[in-house]
Amino acid sequence: MSDRPLKLLLIDQDPIFRLGLRAALDAIPDLQVIAEVETDTSALQILAEIAKKDPKQVNLVILELGNGRSTTSQQLGLQFCRQLRALYPNLPILLFSYVQEQGILLAAKAIGVNGYCAKGIPLSELVVAMREVASGGSYWFVDIGGGNSQNSKLRIQSSSLPFVKLRNNLRLSGIGYIDATLAAVTAQLQVPGLPLLDRAILAGQRRELLASRWLVNKLLPSQQRQQQGQFIPDAPPSLVLSSAISKSDSQQRQMPSLLSPRALQSDLFSSCVTKLQFPLQNVTNVHLEIDILREEKKRELLYLILQKLAEQLDDLRVSQIEINQLYEVKSTLLSDLWQAAITDFFGKFSRVRVGNQDIEIVKYLLQNAEVVQTDILNQIPLVVELFAYLLFQTELRIDNASYPAFSAEAKSQALMILENLLIQVANGVMQPLLNSLADVEAIKQSFYGRQLISTREIERFRNELSWKYRLNSYINEPKAIFESRYVLFVIAPRGIAETSVYAPRNKELAQLSGVPLVVTLILEFRDAIAPRLRSLVSFLGSGIVFILTQVIGRGLGLIGRGILQGIGSVSFTEKNLRKNSDRPK
Repeated sequence: MSDRPLKLLLIDQDPIFRLGLRAALDAIPDLQVIAEVETDTSALQILAEIAKKDPKQVNLVILELGNGRSTTSQQLGLQFCRQLRALYPNLPILLFSYVQEQGILLAAKAIGVNGYCAKGIPLSELVVAMREVASGGSYWFVDIGGGNSQNSKLRIQSSSLPFVKLRNNLRLSGIGYIDATLAAVTAQLQVPGLPLLDRAILAGQRRELLASRWLVNKLLPSQQRQQQGQFIPDAPPSLVLSSAISKSDSQQRQMPSLLSPRALQSDLFSSCVTKLQFPLQNVTNVHLEIDILREEKKRELLYLILQKLAEQLDDLRVSQIEINQLYEVKSTLLSDLWQAAITDFFGKFSRVRVGNQDIEIVKYLLQNAEVVQTDILNQIPLVVELFAYLLFQTELRIDNASYPAFSAEAKSQALMILENLLIQVANGVMQPLLNSLADVEAIKQSFYGRQLISTREIERFRNELSWKYRLNSYINEPKAIFESRYVLFVIAPRGIAETSVYAPRNKELAQLSGVPLVVTLILEFRDAIAPRLRSLVSFLGSGIVFILTQVIGRGLGLIGRGILQGIGSVSFTEKNLRKNSDRPK
């Protein structure tokens, strides 16, 4: 019998429900909610991070199927369960949901979900279900065992039977008493300076309480397990996680999770992973190197860079780097990130045949490191600010405003910087490939989108990129420097979009020369002369309007009126003459 805490990952779209459930579960001494997330993608990110950095185990995932009410959302929830089961086959899954439809629950059980509880059941019953599922058993608050038409219907557990109800009450009462006593013993064990003998006695009592709870679960099994005759294995299956960098469990308890740099990073990266599920079509007027990739390859590359960045941040924490050293290692960090992304994206030992040569792709592309560093990596803005925010929880100063590290505004600004970093490093990964191996058939078939697979389209795309760099070098970048702003590429619901943030760039402005300097002078001259030209044009326009309306218009009006009066007089005279001629003489 192990006395290690049951570690949970809670997935639910309702933030208030997650907060309430987490607060309730935190009061139980041997239950630990490692994280509570809103989306499936955030859950996958958390699990991936834990798998690399936590030497302990995750015992259970508790989740709601989508929002619990929408059919489409429920189907997406089942798809996520299938994905979770494929990635982590030994990780127990418990549905805690409003869903009651027979088909959905049968499908969940067929996928491999280990248990189900309806929202609204007592907390003690939920805790029992969690422990049984985490122990390797199967717990269903409703019986969904199919096999014939009679059993295909959902049958609620018959708690109306006196014996069944009494047994269930005894079981819950015993578990509740044991949990309360266990909480008191655990609290005493955490008192500092406790004598060694007292600590040994309390530790023995804790083991006895854990064993008692195990016996109660065995002697008074839940209704579902009694009906199905299932037994819980002594050794619970779990998601075994390895880590090269981790903190001890006591260190993690000393640092509150909401104030942990790792928690800050995890929250930001989870939001980024969620946005990576958006369409990644470029909706700006700027051509990007990654535009040539198929959408799934584009998403794979961006997610890979995010993983490599997480590893890099862990290395920096281990090396205990100081905040003032980040400026010195910025170029090295970006170069290492770029090299790691190229190596993993194309495969370290991947080869391609070009003519009569057999080329190692990664080795060949890494020869362009200096060009990529100059053209792309060194141009990525606010990298040091992002690293300082993630490593040291510094305030984020963006758009001439300072945001506390844990504020929603800081997270929003940091997310934009992070997304731009991923996109620009991804552009750097693709640039040497487009320069040297763009038209190799094996590469086109493996990476490119269908619309950019012909030689003509590839050459047109390369020409557009070449023009983009000239335009940026001579016009766009000097203009951005003169306007004190950085241009960022971000991931929006409609695709990759463009935005900008304020940043003081006076040093860069002072260093401009040649054509870029001329561009800024032209902009300054235009700003200086434009108001005067507008005033002159406005004055001339007013004069022209006055002449047309007051002089020419009135003159034409007088002439027209005179003509009309003359025509009227002539008509009157002719009429009188005809009358006079018609009179008898």
